[in-house]
Amino acid sequence: MLKLLVVEDHALVREGLVRLLGQIEEDVTVFDSSDFESALAMLDNEGDFDLLLLDLALPGIDGFAGLDILRRRYPAMPVAVVSAFDDTPTITRVMNLGASGFIPKAFSGEALLAAVNEVLAGNIFRPNGQQCSRMDDVTPLPPYRVNVQPEEVGLTSRQAQVLALMVRGLSNRDIAEQLDLSEGTVKIHVTAVFKALGVNSRTQALVTVARYGIDFGNVF
Repeated sequence: MLKLLVVEDHALVREGLVRLLGQIEEDVTVFDSSDFESALAMLDNEGDFDLLLLDLALPGIDGFAGLDILRRRYPAMPVAVVSAFDDTPTITRVMNLGASGFIPKAFSGEALLAAVNEVLAGNIFRPNGQQCSRMDDVTPLPPYRVNVQPEEVGLTSRQAQVLALMVRGLSNRDIAEQLDLSEGTVKIHVTAVFKALGVNSRTQALVTVARYGIDFGNVF
């Protein structure tokens, strides 16, 4: 028998996910929880689960911290994040924390079931054609603002240095002089930074830094 657990605080969303997942095969039982603490109790009391679907924006706990706790306490259990916060840094951070998949809430029911089946088959699911959030539009903030290390959002040490200097308002030429690099090399790093953050401009990059509280304290 397949056992799934949905952890989602919004009742309509949770009930919809439970009904949808009930279609995945005949012999499936879908449990649900509206908060992280009761989910942990259910995990302890109900035995092994084949998959847990986790919302990042749960009350009372940073969603990333919750994911980290689950990966540490139940390392053999796959966890797939189902979230409306589907920007590139969020997805990168979720995958770096050991999630088996990231499923945007914007997915159709058919696409969600296909993603769940991928994870149940032992694969890692990450949405294809992942695009950045439109920073120039009204975009929801991540679940909780905390200080994030650059590597958590996919930045190398050099890219983090370049971004830190961008935050200080330095031009590419100034950054090149500061880091003893050619201006062409800096441009390559800037392009890589934009790709890692899922943005298209310096302004959007600075918005992302502010939203996530990216910590540059140890990059130099």
